[in-house]
Amino acid sequence: MRYNRIRKAFLGCTLVGAAGLAVAPAVAQTPYDGLWNVTIVTKSGTCEPSAHSTLTVADGRISAPGAEVSGTIGREGLVRVSINGAYANGQLSGNAGGGKWNGASAGVPCSGRWEASRQ
Repeated sequence: MRYNRIRKAFLGCTLVGAAGLAVAPAVAQTPYDGLWNVTIVTKSGTCEPSAHSTLTVADGRISAPGAEVSGTIGREGLVRVSINGAYANGQLSGNAGGGKWNGASAGVPCSGRWEASRQ
């Protein structure tokens, strides 16, 4: 009799724990996960006048194929990223956002603005 109560309690705890694990991936997503089209415009310096890229945000982390990308987007939309040696920060809200960036081309400082929209 006592064994059955212990077994039921253990089974109940195991099922509750398993249900929590099944929900975990959905909770890990951030409101800004997905594909983003980014346009970068140079305002000063000798960098390319403009560039376009598609970035992926997954669990708040930013990545792009073929680029050295390190950065995050917080739940409130705050962007901080380094892309191929340039640094950018800004704000996303809903399906769009923008901010500033700075970097260098051949040792000459460059800077400008960026805009992003979710695909």
